[in-house]
Amino acid sequence: MKIFEPISGSVIEGISRTLGETNNGLTGDEISKFLQESSITDTEPGVTKWKRLFNAFVNYQNKSKNSNNILSFITKSMSPARFVGRNEKFENMRFELNKYLSFSGLQLKENGKLAPTGIITTITEVEQKANRFKSKLELRDTHNKIFEYCRAELLAEKYFHSVFEAVKSIADIIRQKTGLSQDGGELIDIAFSIKNPIIKINNLSNETEQSEQKGFANLIKGVFGMFRNTTAHSPKIIWEINEKDALDIMSTISLIHRRLEKA
Repeated sequence: MKIFEPISGSVIEGISRTLGETNNGLTGDEISKFLQESSITDTEPGVTKWKRLFNAFVNYQNKSKNSNNILSFITKSMSPARFVGRNEKFENMRFELNKYLSFSGLQLKENGKLAPTGIITTITEVEQKANRFKSKLELRDTHNKIFEYCRAELLAEKYFHSVFEAVKSIADIIRQKTGLSQDGGELIDIAFSIKNPIIKINNLSNETEQSEQKGFANLIKGVFGMFRNTTAHSPKIIWEINEKDALDIMSTISLIHRRLEKA
């Protein structure tokens, strides 16, 4: 069996705080269960949850000179089967744990298993490695054009700028496909004209298909009007976008890109 090197005290503290977080972490009974299953002595069961974990982990590591059972505790407590119907909680905890595990060259994967990764030494690298927003977009099978156009913004989890860049990508792709130089509503009206379309999302052979073409054009105009124009003219402090809103907006933009790709 592979012997894993001891984990630094600051990393153990971060892991303990994440697993023992008051509202979203493990319960006291769960801590007892997984400590026992991982063969780690519960040295101070009466203290706060994160300190209880920290003391147990440090005591184990000081005696064994390795981190094997601590890593076993993490995989047991983060088994995906425990989080059925609670995927967001699993992803949030996994995201936080990976911030600290990255300093030891490890990463907790979606399947609840630990895998080696490059050891990182700076906070910036940690944030980029364990990017929750990007991970959630990947879970939604978001179109690759969004990652292509928003790479830097996504890594920094800047929802406001991510949405702005993603919406701009729609106009850019339409111009690439059509050779047009216009922007905004004018670009959409010319590209998706019913009488002389440059882009068709269907055969336009009947009223239903023509209505779909018009609806798709109006959808893009709506996205431009609500998100691109607003974000372009309002400072971030006034026009705030939270993570849930950003994910929903990105899903709409992803749908538009898929239809454009098939047009």
